[in-house]
Amino acid sequence: MQRQSWLLNVSLLKTHPAFRAVFIARFISILSLGLLGVAVPVQIQMMTQSTLQVGLAVTLTGSAMFIGLMLGGVLADRYERKKLILLARGTCGIGFLGLWLNASMPEPSLLAIYLLGIWDGLFASIGVTALLAATPALVGRENLMQAGAITMLTVRLGSVISPMVGGLLLASGGFSWNYLLAAIGTFTTTLTLLRLPELPPPPQPREHPLKSLMAGLKFLFNSPLIGGIALLGGLLTMASAVRVLYPALAMQWQMPAAQIGLLYAAIPLGAALGALTSGRLAHHVRPGMLMLTTTVAAFIAIGLFSLMPVWLLGVICLALFGWLSAVSSLLQYTLIQTQTPEAMLGRINGLWTAQNVTGDAIGAALLGGMGAMLTPAAAASVSGWTLAVVGVALILLLRELRGFRQVEEAA
Repeated sequence: MQRQSWLLNVSLLKTHPAFRAVFIARFISILSLGLLGVAVPVQIQMMTQSTLQVGLAVTLTGSAMFIGLMLGGVLADRYERKKLILLARGTCGIGFLGLWLNASMPEPSLLAIYLLGIWDGLFASIGVTALLAATPALVGRENLMQAGAITMLTVRLGSVISPMVGGLLLASGGFSWNYLLAAIGTFTTTLTLLRLPELPPPPQPREHPLKSLMAGLKFLFNSPLIGGIALLGGLLTMASAVRVLYPALAMQWQMPAAQIGLLYAAIPLGAALGALTSGRLAHHVRPGMLMLTTTVAAFIAIGLFSLMPVWLLGVICLALFGWLSAVSSLLQYTLIQTQTPEAMLGRINGLWTAQNVTGDAIGAALLGGMGAMLTPAAAASVSGWTLAVVGVALILLLRELRGFRQVEEAA
């Protein structure tokens, strides 16, 4: 048998044109969103001098995303998915234009930033759910790990580049350019995704949307494997909310404005390396156990991050967290997509992603509040070590996930 390489195989980009269109659109979109990811928290920090306000903005956007994912999961299982994707992308672009107009005013409105974050979070999540549900049809279930790794590599490389560019733009031209370029990039992705084929949903019973959503929730809670994966993903995303403390930690480390983007780029860089070296993940015999152990190790990296005496060592800890979380996330994605019935892919993808968004919103709120009561370094450290303890407990409790074994194809 030929030995599987650790390096990622990107042949799907050549053999599947529709997936290639998604690849291009996603890369442009991540470049755009990265500019926002730097601009919004730094603008709020400069306007309010409050980590609590930064955390509130993330929490409000996350709450809107949660609602959008619930709605988007039902819609993706009922309606043509290509139309949902295009509608969501175009609507988000309008919200980014609103942020640009607000930043261009002599006195930007904090309320407008909050409201536009809710707008963009709601519609972005509808598009994400529809695209996740459509992915098996675009590449085939046998290629889902490869497609997920390519997607993660795209997202993370874009997330490495765009925060650094965003930081340079902030240092030279303020916030307006970040928002305007984000809007232009989002409208460009809408044109790129016009190349997708029609993506009809599987046949579904005509039932009330709430009943349909409850059926998805029932499946999630009755499946120890899928439910455990969703819980683990939520906790991992909660740890990544440490980014709300970046502006305050940058001041503590006396980082120049042009280098703040390095903090935002560290986790994506580590995750990109994780995706690039994921060639053998699909063949791991015990993906559940690997998922659990890499998640706990990622929490420990966050616990160490803010304790570093200089910012460069902190960046290395964030990159390690990114690498470990990439391994865990790829395994989560593949098991969710392969162990979920086709008729429930929209709802389960929506619920899984909603669990992650919920973790991000809760983490942002807790870290923002802790940052106001403790030092930013103490808040980040406490969160990481607490999650590590919870993760160890989950290794013991989630027996189905811990014992899940991948069935290898016969040679």
